[in-house]
Amino acid sequence: MKKAIVTGHTRGLGAAVAAELQARGIAVLGLARGRSPLAGIEQIELDMADPAVLQAWLAGDALRDFLQDAGDALLVNNAGVVTPVGPLAAQDPAEVLRAVALNVGAPLALAAAFVRAAPKAQRRILHVSSGAARNAYPGWAVYCATKAALDQHARAVLLDGDVGVRACSLAPGVIDTDMQAAIRATPDADFPMRERFVALKEGGALDSPEACARKLVDYLLAPGFGSEPVDDLRS
Repeated sequence: MKKAIVTGHTRGLGAAVAAELQARGIAVLGLARGRSPLAGIEQIELDMADPAVLQAWLAGDALRDFLQDAGDALLVNNAGVVTPVGPLAAQDPAEVLRAVALNVGAPLALAAAFVRAAPKAQRRILHVSSGAARNAYPGWAVYCATKAALDQHARAVLLDGDVGVRACSLAPGVIDTDMQAAIRATPDADFPMRERFVALKEGGALDSPEACARKLVDYLLAPGFGSEPVDDLRS
């Protein structure tokens, strides 16, 4: 039996991935601050940017209970934020800490808890990464650094050599989500490359969340998943 955990499942790519997994007969547990209208999935309202809240939840039995009868267990670490955006002098240190907690601390802690919660299952971990992990952009120091951390995590997991655990940090491409709308609304002074993302939208070059989710789930379920610890869905 396949079971999947999806973080940030209430909107954007996360919502589309949860729906796609469910459509393929895979039981889904969604973790987010809010709730999804998607029927038939289990949901936990959880602020994963608060380490104490996440730690308290992981200390309980909910994760183990959900995965107890899974032969194949999937974790999609999708939740994340692009903020704070701007040069160092414009960054709120509290925002930096929250971004690191959500973009790095939460997925790494969840990955460890996930592997421990289903010791007999074949476990696959997919970090939703970004091209920003591999290319530095002005104004995105925090986002670039946090996504690069996920890439290194997946590389190290592969080196651990556990045949029951596969991981990949996957860049999904540029998707037409609320995050992209926020990027296009960012002042040029904070994000000098804003016009590039405006042009992608105007040129129809953004993938829909649903189309991207289909490709991402295909990738996640493919026999060779994890052979490349860092990959790009567009390639």
